Amino acid sequence: MSASGEHGCAAAKKVSVVTLGCRLNQADTALMSGRLVEAGFSVVSPDEAADVVIVNTCSVTATAARKSRAAAKKARERNPGAIVVACGCDCERDPDYWSSATTVDCAAPNAGKIRIADIVGEGGAMVEDGWAAPSGVFREESTAIFPFRQRAFVKVQDGCDSFCSYCVVPLVRGRERSRARSEVLDEVRYLVDAGHREIILTGVNISSYDDCGVRLFDLVDEIVAVPGDFRVRLSSMEPHPENRRVLDLMATNSKVCRFLHVPLQHGSDDILERMGRGRSTTEFADFAAAAADKVPGIHLGTDIIVGFPGETDELFERSLDFVASLPLANIHVFRFSPREGTPAADFPDKVPQRVAKERASRMGELARRLSAEFAESQIGERLTVLVERGGGGSAEGWSDNYLRIQFPSDATEGELVDVTLQREFLDPNVLPIPGKPETRR
Repeated sequence: MSASGEHGCAAAKKVSVVTLGCRLNQADTALMSGRLVEAGFSVVSPDEAADVVIVNTCSVTATAARKSRAAAKKARERNPGAIVVACGCDCERDPDYWSSATTVDCAAPNAGKIRIADIVGEGGAMVEDGWAAPSGVFREESTAIFPFRQRAFVKVQDGCDSFCSYCVVPLVRGRERSRARSEVLDEVRYLVDAGHREIILTGVNISSYDDCGVRLFDLVDEIVAVPGDFRVRLSSMEPHPENRRVLDLMATNSKVCRFLHVPLQHGSDDILERMGRGRSTTEFADFAAAAADKVPGIHLGTDIIVGFPGETDELFERSLDFVASLPLANIHVFRFSPREGTPAADFPDKVPQRVAKERASRMGELARRLSAEFAESQIGERLTVLVERGGGGSAEGWSDNYLRIQFPSDATEGELVDVTLQREFLDPNVLPIPGKPETRR
C-alpha cells in the first residue's frame, strides 16, 4: 500500500472516525479514538469538519465494501483539505483497490489500527512495521472512549477459526484470539466510572473467549462484580457449549441483559453442511428452547442467509418452517453474497437473484411477525430501560431485552428506569398486524 501524504498533518488537531459494519468495528473505532486522544488529537463527530477523517471499513458483503468506498469518497468531498485514512476489513480484503484509491491518502489493514496515531501524526504516511495480527492472548494498549454514546462497546475477542464456506471474516480478521482479561476489566472500570450504563462485550465470536482458561462465563461473572450501576450486554456469538453457562448467569444476575444473538444462517441441515457451519438445526433448536425456558423474556436473535448455492424451493421452505418454529425475537435476513476467495463463490447450483430476492422478502415478512409477537408478549412486563433521550416529560431508550420504548417520564439521558410496558410505549410499526393469527407464545 502507498500514501500520497500531500495534505500534511502539522496543524491537524480534529479527527473524526466514520465506522462501517459490526459492533466489533465500533469497538475498534473507540480504541482508535483513545489512541488519538492520548496522542493529543481532538476526536469530533463525523458530522463536524475535521483535519483528519478515518474510515473504518467493512467487507463482510459486497454491499458493505461498496458502502465503505462510498464513505471514503464522501469524506474526501466533505473535507477536501483533510487527510483521509482508510483502515480495516476492506483494506485487508482488497489492498490493491485502496492503495490506488484517490479518495484516501493512506490505507492500513486491521493490524494497523494499533498504529493509527503514528499514521495520522505522519500526515497520512504509511507506517511500515507493526502489521502482523496478534495471536493467542493480546492487549490493545489503549482504552476505548465513546464521546457520543451512552452505551460502550468493549472488545474482548477477535478472529475466527470456523472458516464457513461463504465467509471472509477469517481472511480479514485472522485466527481466534482473546484480549487479556486484566485489560478488559480495567477498561470496563474506566467506562463505568466515565458514566456509561451499558457495556456491550463484542468480538467476532465472543463465546470462544479464552484467556489461559478464563472463559466467557468467568469473564462476565467478573465484569458484573465491578462496582457501579450498569448492565452488560453480549453481542453476536456462534453456537458454542459456553453459551449454556452464560444462560445460567443471565438467569441469576439482573446486570446481564436478557439478549443473545446467535447466528443460525439456514434452517436446513443440507445447506448448513454446505456452509460448513458444524452445527445442526436440532442443536440450535435445543439451545433456543433452553434459552426461552431458562431466561423468560429473553430476546433471541439470529442471522439467516437465503439464496445460498444449492438452496432449492424445498430447502427454502424447510428453512422458513424451521425458523418459524423457534422462539426468536429478531432475524437479520441476508441474500447470499459471493465473496471471491471463499469456497462458496465457486459452488454450482447458483440461485437466480430474482428468486433470492423473493425468498428474502418472505423471510423478512416472517422476521417482522416474530418481532411483533415478541413485543406483544412483553406488554405488561416490568422492564429496565436505559434512557438515551429524555426531556419534556418523555423518555426513550432500550430495554434490557432490546425493545425500543418511548414512555412518559422526567428521566434524563443515561438513567436506568424500570417501566411497566404498555402497548402505546412501543413503535406501532412493530406490533402484530390486525387479523393476522399468532403462531406461538
